[in-house]
Parts: sequence; C-alpha cells; structure tokens
Amino acid sequence: MPDLTPVIAACTRWLLNAYPPPGGAFSRTLAETQARQATALAAALRYPTAMDVQLLDLLGPGGADRLDRLTGSGPAPDGSAWRSWVDETVVSWAACLLADPVLAAHAHRALATTEHHSGTGALRRLTHPGPHDTQAAVLLRHPDLLEPVAALHRIRLLERLNAEGVQAA
Repeated sequence: MPDLTPVIAACTRWLLNAYPPPGGAFSRTLAETQARQATALAAALRYPTAMDVQLLDLLGPGGADRLDRLTGSGPAPDGSAWRSWVDETVVSWAACLLADPVLAAHAHRALATTEHHSGTGALRRLTHPGPHDTQAAVLLRHPDLLEPVAALHRIRLLERLNAEGVQAA
C-alpha cells in the first residue's frame, strides 16, 4: 500500500499551527496525537485505494494557500516545503472529525471500506476524548473556530459516509 504519511504529517502540522495547543509539552503531545488521528482517518477516507494514493503522489495534494487565506494564518516561520503536501479536503474532513467525536466514530467505522482499514490503529483520543484531551486541544476541537475550514468539504465527507452505509450525525 502506498504511503499517506507526507499528507498526514503536513495536514497535522497545518492544523497545529492554525489552532495551537495551550503551553506545555504534554498538551502539545495530546493535541498532536488528536490532530494526527483525525488527519490519518480523513486521508484514508479521502484516498481509499492504492490507486488513489498513487494518483495523489503523481498529482500532489494542492497546498495550504486557500486554508491560510480562510483562517488568516500565515506561512510557518520555519519554511514552507511541507506546506505543498497539505491537502485542503483532508484538513477540512479532519476539522469535521475533531469538532464532532460522534462523527469521528462513524468515520472510523467507514474505514473498513478502504484498503487502509488496518493502518490507523486505535483512535480513542479522537473518538472518545477524555478531559485532558479536550483541554489540550481546546482550539483544535472548538466547533465555532473550526467551522470555516470544516464547512469547505463537510458535505463530501457526509456523502462519503452515507455512501458506505454509515449513519453520520
């Protein structure tokens, strides 16, 4: 199976730059774990087959420019090479999943319809966040703050879940 790691890493990094966790290494780690779980699930649903991933590798994901304009985020101060691997749809779907753990659980069930069904592992911090998870990702999980990004491609995510017979919230 071709690898989605570059897209997952870039989308995770973009989300953490746009919606930073509160101070502290523990909070940063918990927020990063949640963002990575959301982007891994979103990427697997967006690119469900090996052929889809190969096409992504060939054509590229599109970059973060529109997301930056939408959120008012600027390019990261440490360079921008990784930003070309940000996939707007994956970030939008991840935002939907972060804002709604019930939707994330439905999406996790839909993972079985992809060729990645064994590639994301347990997603407990995404689907059943505890108090520490919620506190560490207060901005990253805030539905109102995520709405402009989540709204970009929410309908496509819900269509994808409904097409697989998974009831979405």
